[in-house]
Amino acid sequence: MQIGPYTLDNNLIVAPMAGVTDRPFRQLCRRLGAGLAVSEMLSSNPQVWKTDKSMNRMNHLGETGIRSVQIAGADPDLMAEAAAFNEKNGAQIIDINMGCPAKKVNKKLAGSALMQHPQLVEDIIKAVVKAVKVPVTLKTRTGWDTDNRNGVEIARIAERNGIQCLAIHGRTKACMYKGQAEYNTIKEIKENVQIPVIANGDITSPEQAEQVLAYTNADGLMIGRAAQGRPWIFREIDHYLRTGHILAPPEKEEVRSILLEHVTNLHQLYGDVLGPRIARKHVGWYLADQDKDRSFRKRFNAIEDCQQQFDNLNAFFENI
Repeated sequence: MQIGPYTLDNNLIVAPMAGVTDRPFRQLCRRLGAGLAVSEMLSSNPQVWKTDKSMNRMNHLGETGIRSVQIAGADPDLMAEAAAFNEKNGAQIIDINMGCPAKKVNKKLAGSALMQHPQLVEDIIKAVVKAVKVPVTLKTRTGWDTDNRNGVEIARIAERNGIQCLAIHGRTKACMYKGQAEYNTIKEIKENVQIPVIANGDITSPEQAEQVLAYTNADGLMIGRAAQGRPWIFREIDHYLRTGHILAPPEKEEVRSILLEHVTNLHQLYGDVLGPRIARKHVGWYLADQDKDRSFRKRFNAIEDCQQQFDNLNAFFENI
């Protein structure tokens, strides 16, 4: 799959997720089969760029693969400034967020709220594309609500103003993450533009991945929540799409190794205080099937020390 001058290893992309797709998660997903991993969204407000949270989100030190950085905002000039800033900081692709349904984002008219205002969408895209030399991509939803699915209109605006790839989540802003994703609009968008289209939403298995690709004729797939605690889903889907065979799930020892690697990298990136706290949610996702009564998670979430986290995780796997 091609985005501008870049050829991806495959057509499977890690969706940008705030508080999740930091450098350790992106690198892990890339190693386990993703062709591209998009960073957490970064605010276009320059006043927050020097905060610890933003600095960590901008951290690409030693990162392999193509660096795609997502920016969010509603002011064309600030979005252009943010794009140029991140290009200078090493971004090889700039992704514009028009898909986030979160209230704190939408109340600033950013994220999927922008889909109500096609002219503003066009102004932002024009400003960002003009501001950088790297490819610019766009992530949207199918529309504002089920009565206003204007995804095709937004896709046409994007294409004629220089967007080089579209990712579409199969829900409206009003749907949030409720119900099931629909792929009819994604199929229609693909029929109306020539640039690559990525299907996103509720892709949780290799078989479903194949079905969504076949139905929508999309060029690739974007996977978000299904990769939380299961980063190997990318290699499972990639193997199935290439061979038609289901790949065996990872053995217990590989899961332990992956999880401990992930926790180690979180500790290193965020430090001895914040690192263990951020690790908790990831551990909960990894062990959801083995810890159905959440008793281990409850104990683990009280641990503040890095080494104690490792000791408890190793003991847990020994007792499985």
